[in-house]
Amino acid sequence: MTDIEDVHVKNQSGKAGHLFNRSLSHLLRDLYILIDKFLSFLMVSSIFIGITGFLLPYFSFSLYEIDVNYNLLLASFLLTFTVYNLDKVTGIEEDSINVPERAGFIEKNKRCIIFAVIIAYLGALTLSFLQSPFAIFIILFPFCIGIVYSIKISNFRLKDVTGVKNITVALSWAVIGTFLPSVVSFRGSTLILLFFYYFFTKCFINTVLFDVRDIEGDRINNVKTIPVVFGMKNTRRFLLILNSTLIPWLIHSYTGGLFHKYIPALIFGIIYGYWYILHFCRDGLKIGGSIDFLVDGEWIPLAILCFICKISSI
Repeated sequence: MTDIEDVHVKNQSGKAGHLFNRSLSHLLRDLYILIDKFLSFLMVSSIFIGITGFLLPYFSFSLYEIDVNYNLLLASFLLTFTVYNLDKVTGIEEDSINVPERAGFIEKNKRCIIFAVIIAYLGALTLSFLQSPFAIFIILFPFCIGIVYSIKISNFRLKDVTGVKNITVALSWAVIGTFLPSVVSFRGSTLILLFFYYFFTKCFINTVLFDVRDIEGDRINNVKTIPVVFGMKNTRRFLLILNSTLIPWLIHSYTGGLFHKYIPALIFGIIYGYWYILHFCRDGLKIGGSIDFLVDGEWIPLAILCFICKISSI
């Protein structure tokens, strides 16, 4: 092969490599856009938080060491989808400032969302009734609480009272996590108290972090959330103290012979709690959709760790 032919071959090879790299770059970019749109849809449609509603009681069933009842987990998914979409439909005004993408989606698809909410809630009630009449009361509780604190009567909502929203949301999650497994098998009042405190504390922290994200819109709409009233530094300090109470909770549980199999998952939950409090309570941080994935999505790694701890002990 002559030098000229050799140069020509190298040039052709270089062009082919360049075209391949460009094609790969475009493919990766398109894939990233597709994944981002898919995740955004899961967030704004409340399907992602519904997955949390499925995984949180799975975590609870595991710690109770009760066989998982997937009908109840599906009922919890449908319930969560219902309650959070109800809140979004009634909170479009605040979301138009805090989360405009979500507000636009809800406004555009309002009728479809209301229809989906009705079907989902009927499904949750049906699945609960098939398991136990007592399960219906557990499923009804968060829905009733959601209506009470979201609906505005004479320009007043409980949601607008400082801390009430956080308490009611955390209470709803704590009831699901604590009592749904009890429908299958009751394990005693001590376990119920321990579980209730754990779920209430974790979920209360999470709701306050979402208020941190929404602080600008809440100030404009005169919604007196904990971050608006007490400021970012005090909010961060309060949440860190609250998360720290789970350390003596864990020590007490461990020394009492409880949850030994799932200690890695529980330790991870406490450490992860410190991380996202410090991360999202930084001054000047512009919080986007990542908070949905990182805070609500906390139960994904917790459920996975529970599953690993369970199968590794078999």
